[in-house]
Amino acid sequence: MEIDYKVIGQRIKEARRKKGWSQERLSEEIGVAVPYVSRLERGYQINLKRLAQISTALDVKLEYLITGVVIKGKNYLDRELYQTIIQCTPEKQRLIYNIAKIVSNAKFV
Repeated sequence: MEIDYKVIGQRIKEARRKKGWSQERLSEEIGVAVPYVSRLERGYQINLKRLAQISTALDVKLEYLITGVVIKGKNYLDRELYQTIIQCTPEKQRLIYNIAKIVSNAKFV
């Protein structure tokens, strides 16, 4: 699995904006220069330690920044599954439905 730093950067930018912070504010919080934050938001490679600092500063889960998913409970994939399905053609939606039906009725040992 390849890491998509552009997507991580977009999530950082989204979380920063949601918090109402500028790049300057985030850079101050994590102790880096503003251009570095800008590069991160555009997809520059980031290490896990720095990503964890950003996660803490922006009050978002680290797994969200990496994967886009936060495991909160039993139905944590509902939103992501819905977003994926609505982008499919009606034929693909029917296929997904049929597969889900088969899987939900399957007995695993």
